[in-house]
Amino acid sequence: MNVRTKKLTTVAMLCAIAYLVMVIGRIPVVLFLKYDPKDVIITMGGFMFGPIASLAISVIVSLVEMFTVSDTGLIGCIMNILSSCSFACTAAVIYKKKHTVGGAVGGLAVGLVLMTGIMLLWNYFVTPIYMGYPREAVAELLVPAFLPFNLLKGGLNAAITMLIYKPLVTALRKARLIPESTGHSSKRSGKIGIVLVSGLVLVSCILLVLVMKGVL
Repeated sequence: MNVRTKKLTTVAMLCAIAYLVMVIGRIPVVLFLKYDPKDVIITMGGFMFGPIASLAISVIVSLVEMFTVSDTGLIGCIMNILSSCSFACTAAVIYKKKHTVGGAVGGLAVGLVLMTGIMLLWNYFVTPIYMGYPREAVAELLVPAFLPFNLLKGGLNAAITMLIYKPLVTALRKARLIPESTGHSSKRSGKIGIVLVSGLVLVSCILLVLVMKGVL
């Protein structure tokens, strides 16, 4: 199997995984807003193969979602692509330029901020169209609902990505679907720190979900 075939095979596999986790992992958070972890898979695809891979996986998964389980049609598909790409492609671009743990963390942080800003803007313009809400009502929901939801979504995506990216890449290298790394390995203490911080963010985000749902 040549390099191009391996890459296409791995990208196709990531598309399938992203779709699967979207279907089984959707969690209602607030109003009509739901979290699902497909952006984690899309981001990892970008970390492995670059931002174009993130874009391709995002478009493919969003289109399949639109024709299968989504009830928001073309507008929902476009919003999904905007959300996934603003987070995953941004993180992948920065990680490609700085191929280190710091680059990954920085990329995820910038992706979170950019996604949050973009989705606040587009929810303001688009939500009244496909949900039938008055624009004034949507504007009033931007800070108390849309802002924390997108920060929560980005935080969960970033934390889960940092926790499972290395094990996934290691497994794919053992399967010879991606080449061995030519970069320098990070120090063990750094890896432990990343795991601890990611775990703390993940737990905090889960608690926030429970608070927003009125469980706690």
